Amino acid sequence: LLLLQVLASCLWLGHSEVVKSFETSCPQFFFREIPPNEALEPQKPAWICQRYKNQYYFATLYDRKMRIPVYSAYIYQPGPGKRPKTWLVEPQLIGPTYPKTMEKEWTLLNYYNVSLEKLSQSQAILHDYKNLTGLNRGHLNPNGHHDDYSSRIATFTLTNIVPQDAKLNGGAWNNYEQQTMIRRTQGCQTTYVVVGAVPGNNFIAKGRVNKPSHLWSAACCVVDNNYVKAWAVIAENDKNQVQLLTLGELEDTLTELYGRGQVSLFDSDCPRE
Repeated sequence: LLLLQVLASCLWLGHSEVVKSFETSCPQFFFREIPPNEALEPQKPAWICQRYKNQYYFATLYDRKMRIPVYSAYIYQPGPGKRPKTWLVEPQLIGPTYPKTMEKEWTLLNYYNVSLEKLSQSQAILHDYKNLTGLNRGHLNPNGHHDDYSSRIATFTLTNIVPQDAKLNGGAWNNYEQQTMIRRTQGCQTTYVVVGAVPGNNFIAKGRVNKPSHLWSAACCVVDNNYVKAWAVIAENDKNQVQLLTLGELEDTLTELYGRGQVSLFDSDCPRE
């Protein structure tokens, strides 16, 4: 039996970071271990259990065609600390033989003989985000919602980044992340968060990377065994304002925006009203 357990744990460690499904690979980032439903799935999806130094820190559904995340899901655990400066990419989007943990572009180019062209075919690269006007690199899963340095670094992967309106990113969206979340999570034992981006009609980097039309966030907070509460926000990605919604209102709005059927972000035990 011990041998079986050892084998099982070795197999689990062998899970590639680009996985077949969140339910089987990193379900712990979702309320009741239920990820959002298929209504958010893009044409060319990649399910990423975001791995840094052999540990999973959050989950991202990535749109290979638009080269932006559809959403990132994580558990809210804020804490003070330094903001990392290193940007990482996802080797396994190139192919399953590459490292299972996020790496710097430089490492892939110099140690794994990956060409920049090959890397850029699979995902956004640093060069795509150079010389932006009025936009900057917007985290879906923000580093400030994590309480240790490794989990913060893990958010600095380009698979967790979208071109975000600079005023929104530094203004109303930042206020939501830093102030509203602290107020709303009072009394929560565990808060599950899903933050997403709706693809828009505009692109950066000569059409390589989509600029989302909207950003949205939803939280499901477990207060105790008998009480769960939820809230949500949405923002247009060219205005510095955030609209506070119920979870049900956000799901209905996203159902219209994505146009792929009724969106469900959390298990049905999370209240929609």
